[in-house]
Amino acid sequence: MRLKYILIIIISLFALSFAGCSDDGLEPTGITTKPDEPDEEPDTHPDFTIPTYPDDYSAIASWDKRDEWNLANVHDPSVAYYNGYYYMYATDASYGNAHEGHGHFQGKRSSDLVNWDWVGGPFYEAPSWVADSLNAIRSRMNLAPIANDDIVYGYWAPVVRRVNVGGQEKLRMYYSIVIQNYIKTGNPTSDAFDGSWTERAFIGMCESTDPAGAVWEDKGFVTTSSSDRGLNYSRANTNDWSGYFYYNAIDPTYIVSPEGDHYLIHGSWHSGFALLQVDPTSGKPLNTLGNPWADNAAELTARYGVRIGTRTAGSRWQGSEAPEVIYKDGYYYLFLAYDGLDVPYNTRVVRSTNIEGPYLDINGRNFTNGDGDTYPIVTHPYKFNLSYGWVGIAHCCVFQKENTDEWFYMSQGRLPANVGGNAYSNAIMMGHVRRIVWCPASASEPDNLWPIALPERYAGVPDDYGAITENELVGTWEHINLSYSYAQQNTATALTLNANGTMEGALTGNWSYDETKKQLTLGNVIVCVEREVDWEASPRQVTLVYAGTEKNLNATYWGKKSE
Repeated sequence: MRLKYILIIIISLFALSFAGCSDDGLEPTGITTKPDEPDEEPDTHPDFTIPTYPDDYSAIASWDKRDEWNLANVHDPSVAYYNGYYYMYATDASYGNAHEGHGHFQGKRSSDLVNWDWVGGPFYEAPSWVADSLNAIRSRMNLAPIANDDIVYGYWAPVVRRVNVGGQEKLRMYYSIVIQNYIKTGNPTSDAFDGSWTERAFIGMCESTDPAGAVWEDKGFVTTSSSDRGLNYSRANTNDWSGYFYYNAIDPTYIVSPEGDHYLIHGSWHSGFALLQVDPTSGKPLNTLGNPWADNAAELTARYGVRIGTRTAGSRWQGSEAPEVIYKDGYYYLFLAYDGLDVPYNTRVVRSTNIEGPYLDINGRNFTNGDGDTYPIVTHPYKFNLSYGWVGIAHCCVFQKENTDEWFYMSQGRLPANVGGNAYSNAIMMGHVRRIVWCPASASEPDNLWPIALPERYAGVPDDYGAITENELVGTWEHINLSYSYAQQNTATALTLNANGTMEGALTGNWSYDETKKQLTLGNVIVCVEREVDWEASPRQVTLVYAGTEKNLNATYWGKKSE
């Protein structure tokens, strides 16, 4: 159906090579960072312990080690707070396919966003309504049904939210189930190409008041992939990317407006993102959807949702997916993933004062109309010195820490290929939780704030480390310009902030610091400074980091103090 399907299949194929292998095939791959220094001790704090779990978790990748996984094996996460814990659920994906046979949409929970325990997902088999709905649609299309045993399912990208229904709080999950069979013959896509596109995806919904016990009640069908091409599902060849479906029913996000209206936003690649209003109580579409095809886009979108964004107008295979929407200070912020998930994945953000759009980027470029690439970049493949760095950093969830003004970004990060001699290291998927800082668009617009993720992952550094002073900023930093480089890691170069207010290395000119706002001005760019952990150091240490953007340069800056 799209690139994500192809890449997940690749992960599955490499996993087959593990079958019957000894544990020797899962030994650590020898990732090294900054060498230990004899007189260097880890940071200590009476109420704070720096995480020590390894980024290369291949040694504990097997199913019987799942209680040691922490944030290992995370892909396309979604997080919601419920009954004292943050619950996270994700796509069916794991290193070596360790999850297979153990249920779908498996999750984790945490009380501090740093330490996570595994929890079970909502079901072990595809709900029966999926096959029933698929074959009912095929019947209306005058196509033969597909036998249950011949349907090939994929389980992708749920979204989870806490809702109040009739005075009772519960978790509501919308999940994606993709059918990996051809439309014309119903044959699995592993068979010979039959001249048609692959079958549709479905979004279903379930709810729970006991997610810790993995007790969920399935509520069934919500929506499905839909086409504006009537019943013309033919495909010329496998190089034809002018997809049959206008909306792809995957990657849902869910938001409640300040007025109390509930919306589901979904769609990836194909023609863009659909906005579908749902009933707050049932969680199902307010309007009757009808047949998932029409003879034109106007007729289709009147039933299946208005299109609120697309990377490229008119394209049926535009490389953006995974919408995530939050509301803050009068704006709906729409985060989206760009490009393929294995290496080039990167995150952008646009915003609108109206849930239906138009969604504009930092320079006013119209994402709703597909006016071209949007900025700022929120995350991008990167590499600090003395580490292999990370790639595939997108398909995020964005959430607010309970009872605070702090916002967080979570996604997977993948190691690059062939790290430490491991040919499959790009299939190592570590969950990354990062704080978001709200950064001025430019020095001339100090109150025009945009969200950028911090360069280092969240470790819960206590506030009582103290205020960040100007004197602490003096020294050497690793500076990264998160410029858009397809499938390439942005690398760090040295930046020195001198005590006399000048800088040299990656940037030149003058710098200054506003301690009250924790804003560091580097020439013409304002970045926000925070304390986080240096995950590349050995042992890991608390350090200073920065993140910021400059709209006139299409620039996002990341930095970490190294000396």
